[in-house]
Amino acid sequence: MKHGLLIKEVHSGGLGQEMELEPGDRLVAINGHPLRDLIDYEFHISDDPLLLEVERQCGETWEIEVERDEGEPLGVVFAPPLPKRCGNNCIFCFVHQLPKGLRKPLYVKDEDYRLSFLYGTYITLTNLTKSDLRRIKEQRLSPLYVSVHATDPVVRERLLGRSGLPPVLDLLGELTQAGIIIHTQVVLSPGINDGEVLERTVAELAELYPHVASLAVVPLGLTSHRARLPELQPVTSEYAAEFVTRWQPGSQRLALSLGEPWLFLADEFFIRGGVPFPPLATYGDFPQLENGVGMIPLFLDEAEELLRVAELLAPFTVTMVTGVSPYPFIREFLERLANVTGVTIQVVAVPNELFGPSVTVTGLLGGRDILASLRGRELGSGVVIPDVMLKEGELFIDDMTVEELSESLGCELIVVPATPWGLYEALRLRSETDVE
Repeated sequence: MKHGLLIKEVHSGGLGQEMELEPGDRLVAINGHPLRDLIDYEFHISDDPLLLEVERQCGETWEIEVERDEGEPLGVVFAPPLPKRCGNNCIFCFVHQLPKGLRKPLYVKDEDYRLSFLYGTYITLTNLTKSDLRRIKEQRLSPLYVSVHATDPVVRERLLGRSGLPPVLDLLGELTQAGIIIHTQVVLSPGINDGEVLERTVAELAELYPHVASLAVVPLGLTSHRARLPELQPVTSEYAAEFVTRWQPGSQRLALSLGEPWLFLADEFFIRGGVPFPPLATYGDFPQLENGVGMIPLFLDEAEELLRVAELLAPFTVTMVTGVSPYPFIREFLERLANVTGVTIQVVAVPNELFGPSVTVTGLLGGRDILASLRGRELGSGVVIPDVMLKEGELFIDDMTVEELSESLGCELIVVPATPWGLYEALRLRSETDVE
């Protein structure tokens, strides 16, 4: 494997361009420190002065002394690291439930502490070596995000589909004693890691507070593509309602005893169970937001703020698409926003045919499912697409592009941030262009 960091892009007018760096060159060392990955780069780039060792595409090696203002970036973009592969065989693994025909990267299971530190991806710690642990502690790679699932070793091995694993509490203990902050999650599989197993997991992780800084419980996701996979119980509406009734008070008690919110239930439990969300303050500083915890409450709070200041706009019509689960909340907000702005906003809940009807989140909708739901409708001047539906900027998860969907529908696609303000700003700008 080639060493150093591959330069993918050089920003115009930046230091990299001044140094005559080009895409395809490799930054191999900073001040004599070899670079294994982006973590080493971030660890050493704050040094002053800087001596860079660069391998050019032509085979030459350059040493470049860098003079820069404090905090000035190099102006280059590096290719992302190749992730370490996951050796687990989790009984609820979403990758195992993907339909055939999607692009190859979607079928890659990663388990890489570097990605956990850099991007907040969840890992199980099952492939950590002694040198990995040493590096995490030496470079203070914190916070990390860990899928615990169960602290009971037997149950955890069943869930991960492997035997002979080191006890997760031992690994967490070693990391937390070194000062590493860890956010944890439990993917809840009814009948396996709920009940007394979950009570034990919560209690034992809470003992590691404050270094175990949060715990999220999220429901397992089951698609329609589970042939030859273990039979698992879904989180039904009845189960979700009972689960919230049982665990939300426990979450509040833990917040009182620990001094801040710590145990969080995913939004999906409240949505499926038809249970009201708790007050926004119970989410603290939203440490598990990207894990689907607090997204809807935060959206609704921002919606109320927006509705107080939104202004009347020139009238036009658009259509917005969303997943089935957030549809009731989105519809109510858009009805109120339409009353304030004068814009007609049609909202369509798109069923997920790609993964199956039990997958109801907006971010996993494919372009072809959107096309099937919108074909033949009067769409107005454009279709609003929340950006969470897109991968790599322009691809839906089924590899359909924004351009392809736009051509198939015969109208413009308006990609907006998945926030009330993101939508309003897009509507305001469109109103100013006098589209109708």
